[in-house]
Amino acid sequence: MTVLNLNPQTLKKLRRFRAIKRGYYSFITLMLLLVLCAFGELLVNSRALVVSYEGELYFPTYGAFHPGTDFGRDYSYETDYRELRNTFEETGSGDWVLMPPVPYNPFENHSTTGIFKPQPPSFEQAHYLGTDTTSRDILARLFYGTRIALLFSLAFMASVYLIGITIGCAMGYFGGTFDLLLQRLIEIWSNIPFLYMVIIVFSVIPATFSIPVRIAVLLTVMVLFSWTTMTYYMRTETYKEKARDYIASARVIGASNSRIIFRHILPNVIATLVTFMPFTIVSAVTAITSLDFLGFGLPAPTPSLGELLKQGTATLRTAPWIVTSAFGTLVVLLTLVTFIGEAVRESFDPRQFTIYQ
Repeated sequence: MTVLNLNPQTLKKLRRFRAIKRGYYSFITLMLLLVLCAFGELLVNSRALVVSYEGELYFPTYGAFHPGTDFGRDYSYETDYRELRNTFEETGSGDWVLMPPVPYNPFENHSTTGIFKPQPPSFEQAHYLGTDTTSRDILARLFYGTRIALLFSLAFMASVYLIGITIGCAMGYFGGTFDLLLQRLIEIWSNIPFLYMVIIVFSVIPATFSIPVRIAVLLTVMVLFSWTTMTYYMRTETYKEKARDYIASARVIGASNSRIIFRHILPNVIATLVTFMPFTIVSAVTAITSLDFLGFGLPAPTPSLGELLKQGTATLRTAPWIVTSAFGTLVVLLTLVTFIGEAVRESFDPRQFTIYQ
């Protein structure tokens, strides 16, 4: 049974993409990374995966909040599962705790000396990449910061494509006064400085706003100043397709404008959309990292690559492991997406596989 009914041209392009090994294996690696990020709490988390206490099993990671009193401790706040594991091992009661490979969350401060300061990598303490300037685990911050950056960039790409495709197709298809008017408005809008707008917007946002709301505001501001490029591409492609014979044939048989756009034009410009997707993600990750570095990105204490880079540059001599970890993660992530983008562009570009006469 065939799950996807793809046309021969699409299958041919997918085979070309698979033949470009660098891009193909980068795509597989990035998909594995996304899967790991989706189940990140099972790998990087201060909550236990499983607790066996007095013959009963508990699953705190995706389960309910458990105060210390649930496991015989003398406090009512959330259980310290690392301490609970050590207690069970020392008493030999037969109870046990299964922790994630990295038993820290990205927000907790953990210092063996009682002083919050950067500590070098330690396998004994399970700080595999060390801690930052406030004794937070760097690997946990990098892991969740990468997940947030990828989710943010995917939401950014979807929003930019939605606005750019809608306005660009309308400009290219209807043309005339409508096209000229929108071109002038887009030219004016494009001249508004993006960085200054971000600074102004974040200076007036009340600190009482929750972190998800502040992230949504940042995403909205970035999208509002980033959709114009996709609009120009879609306008050009729609103009080209509108002049072809199959569009005239569709009009003759009485096809509506919406049917012509969604059933005929958009499927024939899909190569342009797919080609720019990876590079849109790269630009989004780069932009959010830069804004975090400048202090106008994701609100504290949200884990982010830019915030770690800022810490790393400030402590380059005393704690080089911070900037090394953050910079290395950013380079690997952007390299994977760039390789995918190059492979997609090469496999979907008809000029490399067509002879024009």
